Order: sequence, then structure tokens, then C-alpha cells
Amino acid sequence: MTECRALLAAGIEHINALLKALSAESAGFWGTHLEACTALVSQASTEIPLILEEWPQGATLWDYLATALRRPTSALLVSGERTLAAEFPTEAQARTVLGAIGQGERTFTLIGRAAGGLHPGSVTRSLDILTSRRMVAAELPLSTKPSRETRYRIDDPYLRFWLSFIGPGIPAVERGRGDRVLDAIRTSWTSWRGRAVEPVIREALWRLADDVLPAGTNTVGGYWTRTNDPEIDLIGADRSPIAKKVTFAGSVKWLESKPFDARDLARLIAHRAQLPGADDTTPLLAVTRNGCTAEGIRSLTPEDLLNAWH
Repeated sequence: MTECRALLAAGIEHINALLKALSAESAGFWGTHLEACTALVSQASTEIPLILEEWPQGATLWDYLATALRRPTSALLVSGERTLAAEFPTEAQARTVLGAIGQGERTFTLIGRAAGGLHPGSVTRSLDILTSRRMVAAELPLSTKPSRETRYRIDDPYLRFWLSFIGPGIPAVERGRGDRVLDAIRTSWTSWRGRAVEPVIREALWRLADDVLPAGTNTVGGYWTRTNDPEIDLIGADRSPIAKKVTFAGSVKWLESKPFDARDLARLIAHRAQLPGADDTTPLLAVTRNGCTAEGIRSLTPEDLLNAWH
């Protein structure tokens, strides 16, 4: 954790930038002692110094989690509770809706259902509160065609991790069964990380647009339909949410050992054919944690993404 500790002294802006970059890196590039940044970074709030302070020197993500999940008073556990208590002293419905999004629900209907069948008006008010406080991001598909398929996600990386795993696991930790929470994190880690890293990658690409993306790329988003057929991780365009021109379509593959291969490329080509505003000449891009074996597509690595914050 030496790198993270040193950066804390450099100021809030630098903490924000590097921790976001480290969350894009995930595990492996800087070393396993920094893998935590994928799961635990937040927007330069007080939680980060508290978590780093109790993190043993040289400990891996899994070492730290095993230790923290044995203690109900760990900063990993209590920081999320403090944040929510400060943000929602009286707004119970907004807190419930936030929890539903944290558990993975992304659409208005499913969020309301997971929040206990709230009335649509209550869901709307809660989402307005959450988006105005920048705890939740509301996103539309990016293409040349208008869409009403808004999706919601937790905007803060630490809170996203806490709501997905830590908050629901607190009762087990208090009963001395933090090992069960750790098992749940291990089981879901790869899929959770793959989804969580996508907005970080989009921001990195936007920052690097002049260097690595086709000319005219002024915004980077994603594309989906109600049925998720297709769902495209990365879309570049001249403007959002309704583009005049789509500048590229891309895919994120963030697995432990598998590279972006010919099958992934074939799937991306098929999805591009269903993207409004794209055609056979629209450039393709792969962002991959473990290299690219497919031919005929530009690929970017974690090292490339980190340049966005240099």
C-alpha cells in the first residue's frame, strides 16, 4: 500500500485521479497489494484514509478482507454505514432504493420491485434525490436513435462495493461468520469487477480521446436495448445522448487470464450491425485486461488506461 499512502499526502485531487486509475487497473498491473483499489476506492472521502490506515503493510486484497471481515468495527464495515447515515438521516425510501441499485438492479421497474414494490412516484422522487447528490448515475444508451431505456448505477466505487457485499453481510460478520461474506465476494468478484470497471474505462477513454480514439469522439458511453440484445460496452460519438455520428464500438473483457479473442470479435461485429448509426466501416475497439489475440481490431491495456491520469 506504499503507493496509495504516499498519494494521500499529495492532495485530494491527486488521490481522486490515481485511485480511479487504480480501480481501472484492477489486479495484477501494480501488484496484488493494490488490487483493493478496484473495490474500495471512493471519491476522496474520509473512508479511504481510514481503510488504508488499518490495511497491513504488503497485505493482498484477500488478506485484508479476511482480517476486516472478522471485526464488526473495521473501517471497511463502518465507513459505509456512516456515509449512508449522513446522507439519509430521514429519507428512508431513498436509502431503500439505493440498496436495490447496489444489489444490481438497473432499470426503473426492477428497482421499484426490489425496493419492496414502491409506488412509481416514490421511486421517481428517490432517484431524483440520489442523482442530485451524485450517489447514483442515470445513463441512456448512446446511438443516433432516441431511447428511454434509462439505467441506474451507484456512482461511488467504494459505496458500490459496500452495498453489493459488505452492508448485506454485516449480520453475518456480527455473528462471527465473516468467512461467509468473504466466500460471497470471491464467488462474485470477477463478474462484479467486470461491471464495475466499465464506467472507469469509459472515463479513461474520454480523457484519452485525442490520443487513442477516432477523430470526432466527444463522448463515450454504452448501448443497450430493453432485452439487452445487443448490449455493447463502449460507444464513441460526437455528442450524447442522441448522436449525429457514432465514431466507434467497443468491448471490455476484464477476466483473470482470458484474452480478447476471435469469438469476442465476431460477437462485437454482430452487435455493431444492430447499433443505430453504425455500419461496416465503424471502427472497433477492445479494452482487455489480458491482451488480444483477435486480428483486425485495436486493443488497449490497463497500462494504456492509466495514462489518462498521468
